[in-house]
Amino acid sequence: MPQAYASGLWELLRMGMCDSTMGLSGTLCMMALLLSGAASMKSQAYFDKIGDLPCHFTNSQNISLEELVVFWQKQHKLVLYELYKGKEKPDNVHPKYKGRTSFDQDNWTLRLHNLQIKDEGLYQCFVHHQGPKGLIPIYQMSSELSVVANFSQPEIMLISNRTENSDTIINLTCSSMEGYPEPKGMYFILEKKNSTTKYDAVMKKSQNNITELYSVSINFSFTIPSETNNVSIYCVLQPEAMETQLLSSPYNIDAKPPKEHHPDKGHILPIVALLVTLVAVCGMVFFLTLKKRKKQQPDSSHERETTKVGEKENEQTEERIEYQVSVRSAEAQSVVNMSKTASEDKSATDF
Repeated sequence: MPQAYASGLWELLRMGMCDSTMGLSGTLCMMALLLSGAASMKSQAYFDKIGDLPCHFTNSQNISLEELVVFWQKQHKLVLYELYKGKEKPDNVHPKYKGRTSFDQDNWTLRLHNLQIKDEGLYQCFVHHQGPKGLIPIYQMSSELSVVANFSQPEIMLISNRTENSDTIINLTCSSMEGYPEPKGMYFILEKKNSTTKYDAVMKKSQNNITELYSVSINFSFTIPSETNNVSIYCVLQPEAMETQLLSSPYNIDAKPPKEHHPDKGHILPIVALLVTLVAVCGMVFFLTLKKRKKQQPDSSHERETTKVGEKENEQTEERIEYQVSVRSAEAQSVVNMSKTASEDKSATDF
């Protein structure tokens, strides 16, 4: 087992069993002793990406991989990868790392895929040489891996908005999701035309039980005076692992229109009263003038009625005259006829 390799071999070193008179084996053993714990470095990788665990073994003697046993383990407990005499040996690999590693032989670097927050910690690589007398440790390196996750851009949302004594009171919340590690701080910035003010707030945080990522938020109530306009509010997040601050989009408060100038009511009332009086007087004059004109002019409707009555009487008179003429003509004709008959009778008698 690689754990046995590490514990047994380094126990031999601590017991002083490396001797320079032992030839190559003794020299390699001394090299391991000198290098043990001396080579270490820190590396950083992003959540759900790939992390590099370097070994930096130079192999200056060009030892064949078939003579080497190489493995990585986490804090002397969990084996991530083992290359035994040039062949991968997955039997000793811990289940949580199976299928998640790849070995770059050119750079002597182990790549750990699909990084999780739980993968943070101290890792060690060991290189052993398979000699005539067994395995001899020739190189060891420690590396500390840290995992970071970028927080989402802070987002401002309105909780409530009310008016009090002509001032506007707005309650805002700002949140940022799924980041790691816990950020340094979070605050609001209020920008006016000629000033910028920072407002600190208590940062609330929660951590996902599975991914271990953080989500944070802050709340704050702003009082905006009625005469204030052109106001922009920003939310700022200061991550732990990043020098650059994360800035939200601005929350803008629309500019208020300038107040209209209203003249003194004491000057308006006399003017209004004077105008009302003038309108009333003009109305009375107009009414009296119109009434006087109506009295001076005859009633046209009465004239039309009188004309119609006269015309009707004329028509009736003409009809009576025509009737009388026709009656008299009939009477005259009757007399003529009677005279003519009498003459004819007389003539007949004389004959």
